[in-house]
Amino acid sequence: MTDTFEVIGGKSLQGDLVPQGAKNEGLQILCATLLTSDKVTISNVPNILDINRLLSLLRGLGVKIEQIKDDTYTFQADDIDLDFFKSEEFQRDARRIRGSVMLIGPLLARFGRAYLPKPGGDKIGRRRLDTHFHGLKMLGGEFRFDESDNTFFIESPQLKGTFILMDEISVTGTANVVMAAVLAEGKTQIYNAACEPYLQQLCKMLNRMGAKISGVGSNLLTIEGVESLGGTAHRLLPDMIEIGSFIGLAAMTQSEITIKDCAVDELGNILPVFRKMGVDFQTKGDDIYVPAQDNHEIQTFIDGSIMTIYDAPWPGFTPDLMSIILVMATQAKGSVLIHQKMFESRLFFVDKLIDMGAQIILCDPHRATVIGLNRKHQLRGIEMTSPDIRAGVALLIAALSANGKSIIRNIHQIDRGYQNIDTRLQAIGAEIKRL
Repeated sequence: MTDTFEVIGGKSLQGDLVPQGAKNEGLQILCATLLTSDKVTISNVPNILDINRLLSLLRGLGVKIEQIKDDTYTFQADDIDLDFFKSEEFQRDARRIRGSVMLIGPLLARFGRAYLPKPGGDKIGRRRLDTHFHGLKMLGGEFRFDESDNTFFIESPQLKGTFILMDEISVTGTANVVMAAVLAEGKTQIYNAACEPYLQQLCKMLNRMGAKISGVGSNLLTIEGVESLGGTAHRLLPDMIEIGSFIGLAAMTQSEITIKDCAVDELGNILPVFRKMGVDFQTKGDDIYVPAQDNHEIQTFIDGSIMTIYDAPWPGFTPDLMSIILVMATQAKGSVLIHQKMFESRLFFVDKLIDMGAQIILCDPHRATVIGLNRKHQLRGIEMTSPDIRAGVALLIAALSANGKSIIRNIHQIDRGYQNIDTRLQAIGAEIKRL
């Protein structure tokens, strides 16, 4: 796998981009196919590294997976091999993808036991799994952690419904507990549940399979356990993070871009935050048209004080777009305080932007002040390394707007979350190639 991009920046782009299926929804939905022995059809599945690794894990567990179109698969989990847990292949591959943690809830609910090596994923600070296991233990799961090989083990002959107060608003934690509770005996209530669109999609799909989940879209979910679930068909939403990334790309490169099929009603406050950053765009049905802008001016608060953009659990602004907002701010007119509340290492890529000529003060691991250059000084191309998925794309956008050549290494991080990003951007005029 080639692991470096060469980017020649400073070019204006033009054309249409279609966002891929949502990565974070896909990881939940694919794990949910383990809850039934019937066939489940999933469409709009993105061809990205994290999804492909999860497909490989499911195949190893014995799920019959058939690809019927480029983006559409059928899944049938009617002959699961639980001994695959103990294989070196499972131990190795499950460590590579954080989404593998969501295998535990469905397997525990349907088969009474699950193993998992401590999963990997982005290096963006501590990301505890306590929330997952707290919820599963409340449902009756007995939990052990083997420190010698960093492996989690949980079992229960029959989960029983209960009231669960989630200790943090964790999307994957809520998904795991929901998937376990749908087959638990009796009623489960999950309070302080995550409620983002991808979790709503999971609940809607489970209800079509025969689950009884109410309160979908709120932070209080009520689940009446059922004995078994059936098959269904489900289509993933477009990826809201990719949509936001493309809006940032258009603003940074002064390009005219139309982003197609965005499911605009599911974007929450993403579009208002980009408006606060001075981006002019129009929605036309489910398409977002971003015209070429000479400059974009960051709004201030009503009293004239400097704008603060911060992340928060849904319906707050998603942490996955904070790096895009920060990069956009470097060329905007005005200043902004970026407050990354939810993860403590996601701002450490700003040193690369400073090397490119951006004016940024890193206040602490959570806060950075960006003084916009208003395009008086173009960023300059440099050699850099992508630390995680979202910072990687933010640096790619910076490189596409910069003067001269940039080299971005470690791009498998970008490939984990963005499908064929180089060829899709080449199609609208970007000069980018894999070395």
